[in-house]
Amino acid sequence: MDISALPARERILLTAHDLFYADGIRATGIDRVIAASGVTKVTFYRHFPSKDDLVRAFLDHRHARWMAWFVDALGRRGAHERAGDAGALLLLADAMAEWFADPAFRGCAFINAVAEVGGSVEGAAERAREHKREMVEVIAGLLPAALPARMALAQAAALGVDGAIVKAQMGGAALAREAVDDLRRLLEALAATLHR
Repeated sequence: MDISALPARERILLTAHDLFYADGIRATGIDRVIAASGVTKVTFYRHFPSKDDLVRAFLDHRHARWMAWFVDALGRRGAHERAGDAGALLLLADAMAEWFADPAFRGCAFINAVAEVGGSVEGAAERAREHKREMVEVIAGLLPAALPARMALAQAAALGVDGAIVKAQMGGAALAREAVDDLRRLLEALAATLHR
């Protein structure tokens, strides 16, 4: 996507998104973002007075982008039709397999951000918690609405998803496939509890 025609703030944000996600927040300096986005320092600081402001904007942008993809990926696999069906949880493994196969995959931006700057960038950890809370809500939507332990089951499935993401991030296609297989087994076990 050619971002050169976009307004400066969007160019900066999209550039920072790609660099922060690919190389890490700490490893990506402001001067690199400025050069890659084709703006002046004055323009950069007019939109983002500090790197922390840019990090928070990156996390907000990444949240919206990833959640839209997540909901779409589940929808393309029949989540709306299968919602409430015990097997609907297994759609999570298929969605993760798709994401892990993306050459740009570098793990969860929120897990990475908390590990890198969670305590030093005000609002980063809160944004990560909110992201994970919304992910759990989407997962809960796959489960029967009247299920008494619906949120607990969704949280367990989300923990499995996060574990698979971390394992896949460790590198290599074989490890990513193993992470998906492990996640699928966990989800099958969770889905089996719905029939008890």
